Amino acid sequence: MKPITALSVASEVYPLIKTGGLADVTGALPGALAAHQVTLLTLIPGYPAVMKAIDKAEPVHHFADLLGGPARLLAARKGELQLLVLDAPHLYDRPGNPYIGPDGNDWPDNAQRFAALARVGAELGQGLLPGFVPELIHAHDWQAGLTAAYLRYSDRPGPATVFTVHNLAFQGQFPHELLPVLGLPPNSFTMDGVEYYGAIGFLKAGLQLSDRITTVSPSYALEIQAQDAGMGLDGLLRQRSHHLSGILNGIDEAVWDPATDTRIPAPYSTRKLHARALNKAALREHFGLRSETDRLVLGVISRLSWQKGLDMLLETIPVLLSEGIQLALLGTGDAELETAFRQVAQSHPGQIGVAIGYDENLAHLIQAGADALLVPSRFEPCGLTQLCALRYGTVPVVARVGGLSDSIIDANEMAIAAGVATGVQFAPVTADRLAAALVRAHALYCDRPVWKTLQRNGMRADVSWRRPAEHYAQLYRALLNARNPHLAM
Repeated sequence: MKPITALSVASEVYPLIKTGGLADVTGALPGALAAHQVTLLTLIPGYPAVMKAIDKAEPVHHFADLLGGPARLLAARKGELQLLVLDAPHLYDRPGNPYIGPDGNDWPDNAQRFAALARVGAELGQGLLPGFVPELIHAHDWQAGLTAAYLRYSDRPGPATVFTVHNLAFQGQFPHELLPVLGLPPNSFTMDGVEYYGAIGFLKAGLQLSDRITTVSPSYALEIQAQDAGMGLDGLLRQRSHHLSGILNGIDEAVWDPATDTRIPAPYSTRKLHARALNKAALREHFGLRSETDRLVLGVISRLSWQKGLDMLLETIPVLLSEGIQLALLGTGDAELETAFRQVAQSHPGQIGVAIGYDENLAHLIQAGADALLVPSRFEPCGLTQLCALRYGTVPVVARVGGLSDSIIDANEMAIAAGVATGVQFAPVTADRLAAALVRAHALYCDRPVWKTLQRNGMRADVSWRRPAEHYAQLYRALLNARNPHLAM
């Protein structure tokens, strides 16, 4: 195979900066692609956390004025990650969340902040650094959506482009008056360009102008072409369906490995499932749950939002209580949901425990100590927590949507008889169906031989990046071959 040099453009990458699954993907993909002779460098904004984390940063380019101020491009490494860090203090030197200010609202200059990221990505693709000219740019989500636009409306040749949608609900729309501020020409503001319902659509631009589109599961790639899940972009996605594919995410098996996990009290394997009891005890102690060995402990690690279906969990609390199921929830998000879960925990001490916020150590403990993990999302592009749950022998209870339906095999009679079941699915995504799924999961839990089979099946499932990386490498090579058919790869 001919080696490929590529650039990833992303607003976050694990372990430097993370707000969700996007960072896990962009952090794991470069290492996974290396096995396929793909060298993938990552362009990332220089947030304070990133600047603090990088080692031996070397300035490789200076910008006198990048959308409102001077900036530097730094070459750096973090572990195996090869990074190009956009050090633009006027855009990124801010505390806290990379997208939201201390008042809880989006930073008012997010258009400029992420247009700058995309613009530098495009310039890198056109030879900004003579020693690094990528054959392909892989841009992620709306924050990098303008990368393809800057390339398309330039008079210079550029690389092939792939655009991955991690969540179609977040689209990055900004007033059309910003077009000259962002350095986009007037002819870009058309239906076939960056215009989207009278605004500049960052996500729409990526979907419209990139050579190929991917999303993070095959089912989600189909769902978003329908009106109810297309978020206003279903027509465009249907139009470009031949350039759209779904590639299911993986997880980093070195980070999520119950046999070597130093964040949990008792590491274990399929042969030592009994050691999970120590983690379950530690989890109960942390959340103040009663130590009753025969109770199913249901874990939740989630953003608290309508999308994630956590309002439906509140509706099913009476069923959960009547079944004797204990709940350990870790999450943050909508203020109303945070308050409601706190109140439920206060009303039912010993049976419901809630931790508001995000804690990586606690997330690992929930995966290692809970019996089941609930993911009741109304829509879910891929989902990663259910993949981690499989790895840890924590039986997923999931809505039959997107990547959840692609990654979990429902424990129906036939799947149990065939020995392939790994979890519980429910559909349609309603509170009644969720309640029924919890009752069914509890019944399966009470049948211990079946439950242990579900656990072991999950732990043996391949949730790594091996297959996804192979699919991405094949996509890259097919795209480059299509652009340069005379070059054999």
